[in-house]
Amino acid sequence: MSISFSSDVIIVGAGPAGLALACALADAGIRSLVLEQQPAAALAQPPEDGRDIALTHRARRIMSELGVWQHLPADDIAPLRQARVSNGDSPRGLVFDGQADGHEQLGWLVPNHRIRAACHAGAMARGEAIQLIGEARVTALTRSAQAATVTLADGRQFSAPLVVAADSRFSSVRRMAGIGARSLDFGRTAIVCRMAHAQPHDGAAHECFLHGHTLAILPMAGQQSSAVWTVKSDGADALMALDDAGFAQAVEQAFGSRLGTMRQAGARHAYPLVAVYAERFWGPRFALVGDAAVGMHPVTAHGYNFGLYGVETLAKQLAKARKAGRDLGEARGLAAYAREHQRVTLPIYLGTNVVVKLFTDDRAPAKALREAVVGLSNLLPPVRAAVTRQLTGRPAHGLWRALDALPLPPLPKLPLPRWLA
Repeated sequence: MSISFSSDVIIVGAGPAGLALACALADAGIRSLVLEQQPAAALAQPPEDGRDIALTHRARRIMSELGVWQHLPADDIAPLRQARVSNGDSPRGLVFDGQADGHEQLGWLVPNHRIRAACHAGAMARGEAIQLIGEARVTALTRSAQAATVTLADGRQFSAPLVVAADSRFSSVRRMAGIGARSLDFGRTAIVCRMAHAQPHDGAAHECFLHGHTLAILPMAGQQSSAVWTVKSDGADALMALDDAGFAQAVEQAFGSRLGTMRQAGARHAYPLVAVYAERFWGPRFALVGDAAVGMHPVTAHGYNFGLYGVETLAKQLAKARKAGRDLGEARGLAAYAREHQRVTLPIYLGTNVVVKLFTDDRAPAKALREAVVGLSNLLPPVRAAVTRQLTGRPAHGLWRALDALPLPPLPKLPLPRWLA
């Protein structure tokens, strides 16, 4: 049977992960067709959504190599020099400093809508190597020995050697490919909002694990910070119903007035928190990237960084296949991508979920355990160094490189104490 390919790779989802992958593939001489449910015109200037993304050094390098970083407005890039973790009213806390890892800063904070616009600009700069079709909802996926084919709601069909799903952590195309995902609904909602304040933040981020809720204050450009207030979902409506002055006062009080008087400087947005990890990152002529592969809880700020790491790894495997004249949809390269992406993401995904459960549990055993964890981490500099390395995205070395290289089993279920599970 003769099949007419529409492109080398079909990418479903024109979010920042899907468009970054299209850019990386174009630079390797691989043509992409990107299908997006939204109208294409809405992608050039996406609306502000309240989310601010912490980017590691590795993520910045990838974005720079793709020519995407250069499209970010300089005034919207804020250096993250230090991260401070506090545990309720305990006098103990953890401090992570970029200089301890040989960097001037841990990373950078950039508004999500600026990243989306920059990725769109980067994709459009590739010309005919990337074709973007908006208002394209995929309703079916079929695969044969020769090709993968997607069918749209309007009946159009497109075929390619490989289909990549980048359509969010609730990916419908992942389900069409027969790949399940383990999800963890935290029963909490993150309320995000830009706040202006009287005192300078000095580039320090604060993660405050308070009783019954969590408040993150992230330094943004100028004398503003992004407040991420994570509360039990049944209490989110009350906070969203406050007027601007009342909400600002509530954030200021929860933060202990450490930045002085606060006022709301942007719209509030609420996002239910659900973490997702796909059971597999690939199948016949199919792969997952971005949140469709790994959707993280925001507490460790790895979400889009993991998306970029996956983009870089998958693009390298496909470029290698193209250079060798091999089929882009062959199992060898896709399996190698999946192994590497699991190695990088799985320990942090599991560890993040344990940390979130531990630090949001107000029962006595959990309180005692987290106080011990904070104290032990302060006494063991290598532990803090390992966490800092993950925050910066810096490659491992020595013993840590050897540990990172160990193979990982598929999604183990951690034996947690009953009160922590």
